[in-house]
Amino acid sequence: MHPWVGLSDQVRLGVVTRWVTPELVAEVLGRCGVRDKKPGALPAGFMVYYTLALALFQQDSYDDVAEQLVGSNPQLSASIPNKSSITRARRRLGPLVLETLFRELAGPLAPVDLEGSFYRGMRLAAVDGFVLDAPDTRANRVAFGGPTKNGQAAGFPQVRVVTLTECGTHAQIDAAVGGFNGGEPELALTAAGSAAGILVIMDRGFPGVALWKAYTGAGAHLLIRARSCVAARPVERLPDGTYLARMNLGGQKGAHPGGVLVRVIEYRVDGGEVVRLLTDLLDPEAYPAAELALLYHARWEAESAFRQIKTFQRGPAEVLRSGDPDLVRQEVWAHLVVHHCLTRIIMSLAGDNGIDPDRVSFVRVLKHARRSVVRQCADTPKKIKTFLAALAAKARRKLDNGARRLREADRHLKRPDSKYSSKLSYRIKTRDRQPTRRVGPKVITLHPR
Repeated sequence: MHPWVGLSDQVRLGVVTRWVTPELVAEVLGRCGVRDKKPGALPAGFMVYYTLALALFQQDSYDDVAEQLVGSNPQLSASIPNKSSITRARRRLGPLVLETLFRELAGPLAPVDLEGSFYRGMRLAAVDGFVLDAPDTRANRVAFGGPTKNGQAAGFPQVRVVTLTECGTHAQIDAAVGGFNGGEPELALTAAGSAAGILVIMDRGFPGVALWKAYTGAGAHLLIRARSCVAARPVERLPDGTYLARMNLGGQKGAHPGGVLVRVIEYRVDGGEVVRLLTDLLDPEAYPAAELALLYHARWEAESAFRQIKTFQRGPAEVLRSGDPDLVRQEVWAHLVVHHCLTRIIMSLAGDNGIDPDRVSFVRVLKHARRSVVRQCADTPKKIKTFLAALAAKARRKLDNGARRLREADRHLKRPDSKYSSKLSYRIKTRDRQPTRRVGPKVITLHPR
């Protein structure tokens, strides 16, 4: 009998255990029909925590992650199971358990008085997507697809993630996981049911009649950027210079019954290109165009959340560790669960200290969460409370309650197809790129028709 039998189910995941409790894990396992057939070294409850630990310590090997979890227990640390046993246990667990766990935890976190989280009584959220590189196995390539060049694979297979993200806190309200070959709008449709009462902001890759009807039918409101060809013919001009138009299915013109009526707002930022927004908030007096134009910038909070997951939590340019599509999906859901728990820690620290959550460092919270696992210093409610109090004391020394400074950085291609690219334009743009810098407020000018 393996020395871990009867002991590994006592292992916890540090401060993350405050939300991913043993009771919740047991409930989710029962709901998903995952049960241990006999006592073993790697029971399903332990594997939930281990899979989350793989996301928390993305850059560590299987053995190293196990050491992080059980290193404080000499009985366990002396007999780490081999990699093949852990992989088989992950397969038995499957992706559904982690997805269900995410859906149990996910949801908005902003209190009603948090600045930048609400607009005229509506919670603000953004829909957007990102991709994660998966190992280049045949199974992953078939399941997810990936970028191609001249008909040949050009890079790793990629899994696509689309989220409904609360703008004020970076908390994920809902998410969908698919492949590179699937579009973001199709995945975004699955989050419509979670958007009731929310003003949802989207980029110009999303406008479509099906998506519009799905979100508005679920009780959400929309503010979406659009290309110049979408809803381009005014059917009624409004007093504030905006206008009503119809967005139809592809190839349809005129007042087709399958289309939807939208309000179009056009404006410029610092005299640049004309930006077009579509919204279902049709009353220009109740929802002034200038306010909605200023509000669109909040969409970038979703990008900030993705940076936390991709650059800090996963690690820059890291590739997921699983060669099997189901285990890749399991990893992705684990990353989303861990990120949501870290966001909850940030909100707890911000609320206790009366500051904006933007002033709390995600990287610092991530590092302290990792330390709590290594020390196993948060495996009971009392220890969790003590750990969070110590973390709050450390955070206060690094915080100030000033407003976040306005900053900007040049956009540029970070990962070209080849680092030996002969394109002179790429080298010039990279060489002339300015660092992140402080800027003044943007000037938004409405551009009425």
